[in-house]
Amino acid sequence: MKRNRIALSGLALLGVGGLTLAGCASGGTDEGTDGGASAAIITTNGSEPENPLIPTATNEVGGGKILDAIFAGLVSYEADGTPVNDMAEEIVVDDPQNITVKIKEGQFFTDGEEVTADNFINAWNYGALLSNEQYNSYFFEDIEGFSYDEDSELTGLEQVDEYTFTIALNKPASDFPLRLGYSAYYPLPDAAFEDMDAFGESPIGNGPYMLASEDAWQHDVQIDLVKNEEYQGVRQAANGGLTINFYATQDAAYADLLGGEVDVIDAIPPSSLASFESDLGDRAVNQPAAVFQSFTIHSELPHFSGEEGELRRAAISMAINREEITDTIFQGSRTPASDFTSPVIDGWTDSLEGADVLEYNPEQAQALWAEADAISPWEGTFQIAYNADGGHDQWVDAVSNSIQNTLGIDASGAAYPTFAELRELVNSRTITTAFRTGWQADYPGLYNFLGPLYATNAGSNDGDYSNPEFDALLAEGISTDDQEAANELFQQAQEILLADLPAIPLWYSNVTGGYADTVENVEFGWNSVPLYHEITKGE
Repeated sequence: MKRNRIALSGLALLGVGGLTLAGCASGGTDEGTDGGASAAIITTNGSEPENPLIPTATNEVGGGKILDAIFAGLVSYEADGTPVNDMAEEIVVDDPQNITVKIKEGQFFTDGEEVTADNFINAWNYGALLSNEQYNSYFFEDIEGFSYDEDSELTGLEQVDEYTFTIALNKPASDFPLRLGYSAYYPLPDAAFEDMDAFGESPIGNGPYMLASEDAWQHDVQIDLVKNEEYQGVRQAANGGLTINFYATQDAAYADLLGGEVDVIDAIPPSSLASFESDLGDRAVNQPAAVFQSFTIHSELPHFSGEEGELRRAAISMAINREEITDTIFQGSRTPASDFTSPVIDGWTDSLEGADVLEYNPEQAQALWAEADAISPWEGTFQIAYNADGGHDQWVDAVSNSIQNTLGIDASGAAYPTFAELRELVNSRTITTAFRTGWQADYPGLYNFLGPLYATNAGSNDGDYSNPEFDALLAEGISTDDQEAANELFQQAQEILLADLPAIPLWYSNVTGGYADTVENVEFGWNSVPLYHEITKGE
């Protein structure tokens, strides 16, 4: 299929060349392929979104899956992470700090408004304003005019004509064009700004799917999407729509798959990892993905600040037998982490200085814990909070047991019924325990695993970590257009993380999923999400 080009003169895209998941997204047809029927609805699993469905307010998987279906950005990503123009006709890097974007004419939101340069400019300015309290505001910090101190217009965005705008960055950001497929950069129609709260409940998008009705989002139950016939981009839907069911547990979703009640799922519960490949045969999916798992210990928790905190974090990390847990619970579908990123992203390495803190070493763990006790004797229990609807109980119990048996302390999991309930405590900084964290990449670049999670003031920096030396290395890395040099700087930055351990890396996740014999053309992308628009289904 013919693709519109992305003109990236004089700029190397970080992270694309090293992806290992191969594939090419087909555009689809009105009649589908291999006997598929364009009116057929694909059913899949999901989770209740944490927030209203506003692109800059969503930084979690449940809401992100929906936004990616109903919106289209300047670019989208093929199965292997390769960016292709979607709303953009051309993206030209004029120099390391200036980009010109030309939008294709004749593209519309589902309320009939044409997509123009203003829709991007207005949406990005909304997301960047501090007073709007958007989780993804961090993604605009490289644009001129952005401020963490006060409301400030993004002066680096300038409309040239109805379909063209320029982006002036306040510093070089070599992977900025690669980011533009992430949901934070989606456009918004004028109607959104009339009542943003109402819009978040029933959003008007410009992507391959649209809400089936104004009340299509049944909270804690499902959301119903139908094909957007007006969409002109590269992700043409080969089916009639999506129904995303919000399952309370992964076991329930898998049971529905085996029972023929759902077409495709992207998470297999730990209890079924040993059998799902034999259960599903060639309909089982088990492949590398850009997903990283960890847990975070906020520095404000008692015993976890200063020198004592550094010793205890290292001791806890070395008390975890990652290899045993990934083998016994995850049946080899996870790989013990040796850094903070993902092996499927260019620039990954397993040879960082200080990575031995991620290796199981009970004797050293006990020695470090004793050093910390000499500063301030340990009191209380150590808990890891997790959401019970995410299939985390077995590994949390195993990690807690490993810590308890090694360090001789009381350690356990702390279950919250839903992801939303857990995240409410994390986001309000009222949680009083460690808590599970992880990252499904927004775009296929090494920086994406580091900046949004650990840079000072970053939107997903749940532990409020701040290290000026780390920030400086990130800034230097993102400012160079030499990919190899940038990766070396990001590796140096990670060595600081290994010393500070703002989060405790656990393992890299394969995407484990499967699909029913009712569907065909099922392909999972680099970030673990099925390419829903390609899936076909018989009558």
